[in-house]
Amino acid sequence: MINIRVLTIFPSIFDSFLAYGNPARAAQMGLANIQAIDLRQFADDPRRTTDDYPYGGGIGMVMKPEPIVKGIRSVQDVNEETSVILLTPQGKRLGQQIVEELSQRTSLLMVCGRYEGIDERVRYFVNEEISIGDYVLSGGETAAMVLIDSIIRLIPGVLGSDSRIGGDSFYDGLLEYPQYTRPREFEGFEVPSVLLEGHHEKIRLWRRKMSILKTLTYRPDLMESLTADDEMKKLLREIETESLTGLE
Repeated sequence: MINIRVLTIFPSIFDSFLAYGNPARAAQMGLANIQAIDLRQFADDPRRTTDDYPYGGGIGMVMKPEPIVKGIRSVQDVNEETSVILLTPQGKRLGQQIVEELSQRTSLLMVCGRYEGIDERVRYFVNEEISIGDYVLSGGETAAMVLIDSIIRLIPGVLGSDSRIGGDSFYDGLLEYPQYTRPREFEGFEVPSVLLEGHHEKIRLWRRKMSILKTLTYRPDLMESLTADDEMKKLLREIETESLTGLE
């Protein structure tokens, strides 16, 4: 079982998120224990203050280090092996490889910032920093939800026996192949015939080929980090030949 804690000044934001879908299923099955912790309980003053004006002046408020570090230590006192993750634009860009590695750990604590940021000294008390992308959010809570959802779905048993992680986008470095369901024809667009033949090996090869084609079309940067096996090389040649034929 994996224990996930989130340190935030808005713990109620997570109520609905944890009540539905994979997070709720993982909790019900005893595969994950997820909890949002109110950062304000670690503030010393009667007003439970967690932010203050920045030294040197400037617009906005900065989150104080004392409550955050006390919150971190309260979790580490229970499990000293807890990995503390600061969600910040300055962190490593989140990718499937990071998610897979985090899903193997037993205890995670995600620290959510707000306002103009967190006192720089907090960084001395975290194990790693993660960013979910190059854009600005109002706080780390949304990023924490993204990270939790991506981790939880990798835990064996959470998705159920009728779901397969192996075909998901980024699982093997490629985007996912196109998916179709009924009806067979919709406003002039038909389901590819190969999917209707019932030939499992042909379907597997078609799907991998379409994954490669989608990746080349929409995310060619992903191809640069892949090592092509013999089958992929063959499919790449087919795609190149078909592309050249289409130009004639």
